[in-house]
Amino acid sequence: MISKKMQNYVNNSSAIRAMFEEGKRLSALYGAENVYDFSLGNPNVPAPAAVKESIIDILNKEDSLELHGYMSNSGYEDVRRAIAQSLNERFGTAFHEGNLVMTVGAAGGLNVILKTLLNPGDEVIVFAPFFGEYRSYTDNYDGVLVVISPDIRTFQPNLEEFAKKITPKTKAVIVNTPNNPTGVVYSEETIRQMAAIMEEKQKEFGTDIYLISDEPYRELAYDGVEVPYLTRYYRNTIVGYSYSKSLSLPGERIGYLVLPDELSGAAEIQAGANVATRILGFVNAPSLMQKVVARCLKEETDLSYYNRNREELYNGLKELGFSCIKPQGAFYLFVKSPVEDEGAFCAKAKEENILLVPGSSFACPGYVRIAYCVAYETIVRAMPGFRRLARSYGLGGQHESN
Repeated sequence: MISKKMQNYVNNSSAIRAMFEEGKRLSALYGAENVYDFSLGNPNVPAPAAVKESIIDILNKEDSLELHGYMSNSGYEDVRRAIAQSLNERFGTAFHEGNLVMTVGAAGGLNVILKTLLNPGDEVIVFAPFFGEYRSYTDNYDGVLVVISPDIRTFQPNLEEFAKKITPKTKAVIVNTPNNPTGVVYSEETIRQMAAIMEEKQKEFGTDIYLISDEPYRELAYDGVEVPYLTRYYRNTIVGYSYSKSLSLPGERIGYLVLPDELSGAAEIQAGANVATRILGFVNAPSLMQKVVARCLKEETDLSYYNRNREELYNGLKELGFSCIKPQGAFYLFVKSPVEDEGAFCAKAKEENILLVPGSSFACPGYVRIAYCVAYETIVRAMPGFRRLARSYGLGGQHESN
């Protein structure tokens, strides 16, 4: 018999993954070209050529025993040094190798830092809509997730409610920008106001509140939009990053944490993250991929591919009468359901072999997420089905707002 905690996880398993599995089932029945799976944020842009070239060169030139052996739990020193230097050049920071912990993707990094920070009953604040696994990651360490309700007008964080919900038990705040599922980039003004609120609350309660910036989509921003680097705005900021989206390497599970020296209790947090990496069973991030990403720090994903998809899908759905905000980053469109029960809308869409994820998975019912990191042809072929859906709900005209 599995544990009660795990029973709850199984019973409330990811709707995203469930849709992904459903997509495979439908593809076997109807052919992959006739199934329009917009469920999973699985990059469709190939990894840069330099990734494959680096893998081959490293395997040919480096000592295999050293390459495939253990290293410091925080990762290779030269890799962490290279990443720190790259960040300093890009963002005007002053990081060094001791500020970096290489992680098993962004998810591994979040679990490492939450394991490091949380005591049972500590509160972690998130802004809806948010990536649903934040709830599980917090629950892993007996933390309490506190959800800030969404501002469906802009999908910027609801800062008025945020200020009211910070308590002496608040240990961390997770932000995700560019955001999954909305594609919204939190503005610099939003970040400044958020930082001011947290500084004020730290003084009021005499506590440390850590801002955890979950940044797997940092490099995916359109139309010249700038994504603020949060360590520049708030001293107690921790950054979690992943190469899953920026280099199209989700299956390789490689990322890092930035733990600045300016953090309250920095030395303890840095030491704790190293131990957490080990005792959570990761031991260290994948050795080969550490070396690979260090060689590919200047490589970029082909944003024009995602942007083409973004324009095609957003403009196409808007013309059909669907309502959504145009995403500034990531590769998701968050669309208002034409009926209150977005689960019913997802079921109706599945009749057209169109797979969407209900907004309830992101604590924002009444919406659906569409991942447009798919082949352009998938979007084109799906449009007749979207058109039939729009007609069935009596939609029409152009709608740019919510």
